[in-house]
Amino acid sequence: MKKSRGRTGRKRRRRKHLKSFMDGVNCSHKLEYIKLKKWLKERGFEDSNLRPAEFWGTGRGLMTTKALQAGDVIISLPEKCLLTTSTVLSSCLGGHIENWKPPVSPLLALCTFLIAEKHAGEKSPWKPYLDVLPKTYTCPACLEPDVINLLPNPLKKKAQEQKMMIQELFRSSRAFFSSLQPLFAESTGTIFNFSALEWAWCTINTRTIYMKHPHRDCFSLEPDVYALAPYLDLLNHSPNVQVTAGFNEQTRSYEIWTNSQCKKYQEVLICYGPHDNQRLLLEYGFVALDNPHSSVYVSADILLKYFSPLDKQRKAKVSILKDHDFLEENEQSIVKQRNPRPLQDETA
Repeated sequence: MKKSRGRTGRKRRRRKHLKSFMDGVNCSHKLEYIKLKKWLKERGFEDSNLRPAEFWGTGRGLMTTKALQAGDVIISLPEKCLLTTSTVLSSCLGGHIENWKPPVSPLLALCTFLIAEKHAGEKSPWKPYLDVLPKTYTCPACLEPDVINLLPNPLKKKAQEQKMMIQELFRSSRAFFSSLQPLFAESTGTIFNFSALEWAWCTINTRTIYMKHPHRDCFSLEPDVYALAPYLDLLNHSPNVQVTAGFNEQTRSYEIWTNSQCKKYQEVLICYGPHDNQRLLLEYGFVALDNPHSSVYVSADILLKYFSPLDKQRKAKVSILKDHDFLEENEQSIVKQRNPRPLQDETA
């Protein structure tokens, strides 16, 4: 049968090409993913169903080569593959962290490790993972001030707070970074600069899963709940799927189970939590289309402006809204209370 060369044939080919891209373009042949899978296999990770791919709506993600049913395990990542504060303490940084007073936070320890390993380049045992991490991030904290000023006021305020928090973390950590000089030939001021810390902070902020660790005296009292999970962190978010996740003590692996179906060769999606688009943009640098958790943040000043002056109950109404956290000013600060991807022993 002759191949159609007319307009109808061209349309069919374009539709087929577009559909294949929307379903996912397999990227597992790329060298960085080949090295990553080999590196993970050496640490006990075995997987034959997930493939890195590029998708029309979400960008880089993971596709499944078999249909998934509710209750199936999406991924099971061995503990040896996870990057936690235990990883940091077992490295050459461990002794310096244990001896530093006042104790550093678990977050700063992880940031320091990422910066140090990235600087080590080919010598870093974590290089296959570092090579697939984003080089830049789209979190509001990384945007230029003139771009931040274009954001809606509630989001702009939190973005500015987030940026100031990273700046304060950098300022307060300079002495600690300087104490690491014996480990490096180059000046720590060059290695641990603001750009490096911002990149490391965003890596942890956008990619860590929730995994609680026992408190250790060498760390500050901030919760130690972070774990970077290579390959698993390629899974993208959708507010319309449900998953169950947590650390399996029997298998010593971090596992995610799907509560939804997923067709063969489609993108496997997970849910980071019931977040509105403001929080998704602030924490992860993206928004979700048709987000059922979408909300609009309204300040007390705006509400009072549009309440009738004759409404004797307007102050009482505002007070009720504040008491139930419906006002922007009373919203629990996402910036001040760090919350990694809430993938834990719960249904997201």
